[in-house]
Amino acid sequence: MVWHDGWVRKRYAVPLGVLGAGVAGIGYASVIERNWFRLRRYDVPVLAPGQRPIKILHISDTHLTPGRRRLISWVAALDALEPDLVVNTGDSISHPDAIGPFLELLGPLLDRPGVFVYGSNDMYSPVPKNPARYLWRTSRTDYNRRTVPDLPYEDLGAALTAAGWLDLNNHVGSLKLGDAEVEFAGIGDSHIGKDRYDDIAGPASSGPVSIGVMHSPEPRNLDRFAADGYQLLLAGHTHGGQLCVPFYGALVTNCGIDKPRVKGLHRHGGSWLHVSAGLGTSPYAPVRFCCPPEASLLTLVPA
Repeated sequence: MVWHDGWVRKRYAVPLGVLGAGVAGIGYASVIERNWFRLRRYDVPVLAPGQRPIKILHISDTHLTPGRRRLISWVAALDALEPDLVVNTGDSISHPDAIGPFLELLGPLLDRPGVFVYGSNDMYSPVPKNPARYLWRTSRTDYNRRTVPDLPYEDLGAALTAAGWLDLNNHVGSLKLGDAEVEFAGIGDSHIGKDRYDDIAGPASSGPVSIGVMHSPEPRNLDRFAADGYQLLLAGHTHGGQLCVPFYGALVTNCGIDKPRVKGLHRHGGSWLHVSAGLGTSPYAPVRFCCPPEASLLTLVPA
């Protein structure tokens, strides 16, 4: 019966079409966009007139696991940008065997001045969970029952400090970048209660530039960095929302920062704030949609 066959085809055409579009979208998000690395460039007017520009390469949230050869090669090649400084705002590894690959990922960048902080996933390995839960709460509560780190974050830190990089987890320090002495202050990951701003509190120096470094851009810490006079604040953690809606943007930030500032360069009080959308994903949610993985080259220029 022709009318019956036509009715059956119409009945299943829509759900099958939706299913096909969903499969295609997941394939795009997990295979194409997840590996579609981009470099963002920003000029940040924080230097005094006549000062030489300073180039900062900001990387974050690689969540590296062994075998991600394309990511490893892409980041190592960024050395061709000849940055004066590399800043890593955490969540570098997601596997106990990822330290060697992460050092390979940095490659020649390790020979340049650098600073770093840890993220929660440098300490605690990712676990399977329903990513839809981020729509009504952050992932901070996932760590309430995990008190003993199971990833070798201390070995990671030792390897980076052996290369001359500054450990800024609740520490202050300075580096000579050309003819400029740059002051830094950093905190541990507020997402898991490792931030100790009181340990670094106090006015920033009156030198050429002062930079605050953190993993998660929680407003309470951003406020304190800005009040202490840090001119540039660098953070990651948000993944830029990771799954974004076209013409709308991020649905969630996974922390206290507002959605319009989930990634990119913005103001926070008297400071500039750059939030990296990051380069990776959890191995249990290996997708990105309308939010490509990225690193950023920030050029500090005279105001």
